Amino acid sequence: MIIIGADHGGFKLKEEIKKYLDEKEIAYEDKGCYSEESVDYPTIAKEVASEVSKKKENIGILICRSGIGMTICANKFKNVRCALCYQENTAKFARMHNNANMLALGADYISVNDAICILRQFLATEFEGGRHEARVNLISEIEKENFK
Repeated sequence: MIIIGADHGGFKLKEEIKKYLDEKEIAYEDKGCYSEESVDYPTIAKEVASEVSKKKENIGILICRSGIGMTICANKFKNVRCALCYQENTAKFARMHNNANMLALGADYISVNDAICILRQFLATEFEGGRHEARVNLISEIEKENFK
């Protein structure tokens, strides 16, 4: 299941991504916001990241103007590895090397077409494991030490 959310700055891009997901018959749950009326991005990031944190099979998508605030907030949750991606290659390596389970997008810096391409790459890429597994495990150990 994909859990998606955006603040007011990412609302329009979120709606375009939802159209793509509908066309591809990819299941998702929209955690807001539901208009361009101003909202606090941490509230939306919390809704999405908490769902991803609970279920290993969930993938999260967060959108705000830059993607930075959403990324910072999402990475405060246990079991979340949120990557801010502006290109297909960053999405590919976020999944392949870092086993990212959340994608953050900056609506002010990418087109709808670029966002769809980035998302497509993110969803299509599997975690490579191998030498990267040990590094992701180190991240998990650091997380356990600091999330008490």
